[in-house]
Amino acid sequence: MSPKTGYKWVERFREGGVAALHDVSTKPRSSPAGLPEDVVCRIVELKTAHPHWGPRKIRVLYERKHPREDVPSDSSFKRVLEKAGLVDKRTVRRPSSEAGRIQLRRQAQSPNEVWTVDFKGWWHAADLRRCEPLTIRDAHSRFLLCVDPLESSRTEAVRARFEKVFEMYGLPETIRSDNGSPFAASNSVLGLSKLSVWWLSVGISLDRIDPGRPDQSGSHERMHRDISLEVQGRARGDLASQRAALSVWRESYNQERPHEALGYRTPAELYKPSARRFEGTPQRLAYPEGHVERMVLRSGDIKLGKAQIFISTALRGWNVGLCEEKDGLVGVWFGALRLGAIDRRTDAFVGAGPAVEMPP
Repeated sequence: MSPKTGYKWVERFREGGVAALHDVSTKPRSSPAGLPEDVVCRIVELKTAHPHWGPRKIRVLYERKHPREDVPSDSSFKRVLEKAGLVDKRTVRRPSSEAGRIQLRRQAQSPNEVWTVDFKGWWHAADLRRCEPLTIRDAHSRFLLCVDPLESSRTEAVRARFEKVFEMYGLPETIRSDNGSPFAASNSVLGLSKLSVWWLSVGISLDRIDPGRPDQSGSHERMHRDISLEVQGRARGDLASQRAALSVWRESYNQERPHEALGYRTPAELYKPSARRFEGTPQRLAYPEGHVERMVLRSGDIKLGKAQIFISTALRGWNVGLCEEKDGLVGVWFGALRLGAIDRRTDAFVGAGPAVEMPP
């Protein structure tokens, strides 16, 4: 052996006798790159407060709360949380072959271009009442405009809640929904329901996902999963308590939670209310020159000459615009939406296929 090694073992024998003559760990007793204990405690504390957030989101939150510190790296946060047993291993799923076939819907490029709406699946509160939150979200900023368990999912209750949201945040250009009630009606022309007719009347266009394709509004569904994990089954108490818990969760979702799709910014940093203010529901709609107006009767019919022609009960009480088209057809419009046409030879109404906008 080398003299250096020999002297090392002699020195150990002098200090500890025969018991010291064994290999010891070469790991440094201290590491200049190690995290201070108080930093580790803060990381664990934040993760405990947000158990379903990943290391990156926890790091962004830590950086906000301690802006003057040198924040550890993503890998350091992951290592600390793994050692504390606070990271769940996730299975990486391969994308489905159907993913590339999803029809691309209108992509929101700025706030209030598209709002998405749905009902979160219900659960029972402590008083055995159904808690079924209505969720409304801005597609561009992910800002959650409403997460409120209504007393009823009927049109009147949903419309009343939308009126409050419109008064607070203004009007979007488009609302995206599924094909369920009260957002749509399967037996009505173009799937119009009383609620969607009201949206059209205040100048909002409609965008519906395909039946049985919730993945076409995947970001909204992902937010519902967060509600399931973080509120459903965790909040205690009656329906009022559930509503309060959802309100607190919404505040955190909008103001505190970093979103990866937003570059780890919060929805509140990107969202701003719409410049299109809600002025109330119009009494009747205006149509361009050359259109003849007809009121939709309670039965859903309109009168044209001596004929009484059924259009839709969802439009009862509203005025539609009629304009002459070629081949003996009369186009039927509701606002900027072409509903279909009446064949004057048979006085039969034929609903339109895809939605068509009003020509200039």
